[in-house]
Parts: sequence; C-alpha cells; structure tokens
Amino acid sequence: MIRVAIAAASPVLRAGLESLVASSPGIELAGSFPDAHEIDALHPDVVLAADGIELPESDGHPTILLATGGLTLERFQSGVRAVLPSNATPAAILAAIETAAAGLAAIDPQELEPLLSSPVLQSSADAGPLTPRELDVLRMMAEGAANKAIAWKLGISEHTVKFHVASILGKLGAGTRTEAVTIGIRKGMVLI
Repeated sequence: MIRVAIAAASPVLRAGLESLVASSPGIELAGSFPDAHEIDALHPDVVLAADGIELPESDGHPTILLATGGLTLERFQSGVRAVLPSNATPAAILAAIETAAAGLAAIDPQELEPLLSSPVLQSSADAGPLTPRELDVLRMMAEGAANKAIAWKLGISEHTVKFHVASILGKLGAGTRTEAVTIGIRKGMVLI
C-alpha cells in the first residue's frame, strides 16, 4: 500500500486529489493539508503537492509537484520526482505516484537533456567513468551492503573497498553513499 500525503492550498484541488487517492486501489491517503508543514510527521511514501506550496526539509519523501516549469535540477535535488501540470489527468497523477514510490522519477523527455547537461552533473563527469570494479562496488552499495560485506564478496580488503567508495563519490560528485547510489540509478549504472 502506497501512503500519499497531499499538500494544496486550494480546498477544491485538495478535495479532488483526496478523492482520486481514496478511490485508487493500492494507494492510501495518509493525510491532506493546506500546507506541507505537518507532512513529515505522517511518514508518507509519496507527497503530492500543488504549486505554491513551500516544501519543508523532509526525510526524503519523494514528491510529485503539480506546477509549471518542469523538473529542474534544483527541484530534483530537493526530492521532487515528477512535475505535472495542474490539469494533469488522474491516470498521469497515479502513474507518477507509483513511479515515485518505486524510487524512480517521471521525467518529460524534453526536460531530460537540460537535466543531463547541467553544469553540476557535467563537473562530476569530468573525473572520468567508473571502472568495472567501482561499478561492482556501487551496485553492492545500492543493495545496502556495508564495506565489510563488499570486501568479502569481492575478495578484497576493506581498505580497498573504502578506496573504491571514495573514488566513486569523487567521480559522481556525491557527498554520501546514498547520493552516489541515487546518481548511479539516475545515470543507468545501477538497475533497480
């Protein structure tokens, strides 16, 4: 069951989204608010927010935004996994919810090229591609394996794994293992 929290200032829009979520099998309404300040306490799987809602720092809930302007790198980095027009069809909204709950992003093909050519992503690509061994380590990181388990599975020392992890973080421009895995998924290095 996918738990969805709704944040929309308009009571009419909020009621429509509540009805859509409540009538969809496999999706449960976690709560609905005129703003997003109480959402973190609900621990939803996905947040469905309307344009104009200020999204607070969250625990990383994937967000579907009903807004204009498309999915920018800034929005993506803040947890937005799809930007749909406010007149999106119920089928498009439900598909975006399921996509975000699966840990993926729904990106309009026209928005993909600007995202991939972003200077932030380009600077991380300048360090060179990951080696086959680094790809192995990244994929095991995506499975949640700790350095010790990765070392055992690959038959290398834990120190060598730490070296590979540091190299992966540097090449991908990531600050954490989770961010490196997220970038790896987005770039197709890790399949989920």
